Amino acid sequence: MSTVETDGGLESTQVLVSRAQAGDGAALEAIVLRYQPALMRFAHGRLPAASRGMMDTGDLVQLAVIRTLERLDQFEAAFRGSLLAYLRRTVLNQIRDEIRRADRRPEIDALSHDLPDPGIGPLEQAISHEVLERYETALAELPADQQEAFLMRIEMGCGYREIADAVGRPSTEAARMLVRRAIQTMARRLRRVRGA
Repeated sequence: MSTVETDGGLESTQVLVSRAQAGDGAALEAIVLRYQPALMRFAHGRLPAASRGMMDTGDLVQLAVIRTLERLDQFEAAFRGSLLAYLRRTVLNQIRDEIRRADRRPEIDALSHDLPDPGIGPLEQAISHEVLERYETALAELPADQQEAFLMRIEMGCGYREIADAVGRPSTEAARMLVRRAIQTMARRLRRVRGA
């Protein structure tokens, strides 16, 4: 299906959500088509290989989107871009669930003790976990509009027009400046956390 359009261009997410809440299947499909690529880019690489098992990134995102759409009748848009933020949070929670599920699985014995481990060692795992924690801490300290703009641009690969629409900026240049400020703030905070 192609994206849902109106005389003025693409329908706003708020209109699509209202239509979907009223039972419009085409609006539900339009929401999925609009956000699934960005959510795939966001989730890519966040699910550790050891936690994947039978589920890959596409499955994880699809499950998170389905769970969100099942509860769409309870969703209320608090601000522009809140559906994307809600979907992102659902994907992140799904990733955490998969990691917890993998931790509960019994370990499988290796075929041979002579084979080298192709995975990263304990030191590399600890360092990457520490870096991710610093990143998440710095991200959580950003103002909401900067956080959303940063995530949309850096993690989801969204364009400046899409960011401007989502966070309520009047132009692509305003969205670009917001992203630039967010990147600069993140860099300062990451240096501060690393130096502490």
